[in-house]
Amino acid sequence: MPQVFIAAGSNVAPCEHMWLATRELQRAFPQIRFSPWYQNQAAGFEGSDFINLVAAFTTELAVDELLVVLRGIEALCGRPCGAPRWAPRSMDLDVLLYGDLVCRRPDLTLPRPDLLLRAYMLGPLADLAPDLVHPTAGVTIGELWRRFDQTAHPLVRVFHDTTSQHCDLRPPQESGQ
Repeated sequence: MPQVFIAAGSNVAPCEHMWLATRELQRAFPQIRFSPWYQNQAAGFEGSDFINLVAAFTTELAVDELLVVLRGIEALCGRPCGAPRWAPRSMDLDVLLYGDLVCRRPDLTLPRPDLLLRAYMLGPLADLAPDLVHPTAGVTIGELWRRFDQTAHPLVRVFHDTTSQHCDLRPPQESGQ
């Protein structure tokens, strides 16, 4: 079974939607592991800060079947099918890595190309799998994260209480600290 890593992010009622998505992901993939939650600025558009995390699990689902599950969870969180890419969203679930699969299709590119460009994907992935070798870069995720300019793309760890739906977002002026 392939080891799968997905990114989850929300900037519309982000605490509520992240809790809903993580609960649904855990139902679908009981052995799932989650990175810490991070707050970061919207990328590609002006908008509220996001909460992001990366999840890791193994699955017997084919990649297309997995995408159906992820789109269903996005819909449960209020994201309509065909929502604009560079806009606020209640939930965004993206496959970063699906085992060693390398593919380039109109609807899916793996490994996800912006994984190496986005702190909110690469940092949480390094929390979960620092020794994993990136299928096309040929170096570990931990090494890729060490090489990444973390000062230009700061992440702020979000406190979240695992026994309730509470999370502590920082005011925007503290996002870069």
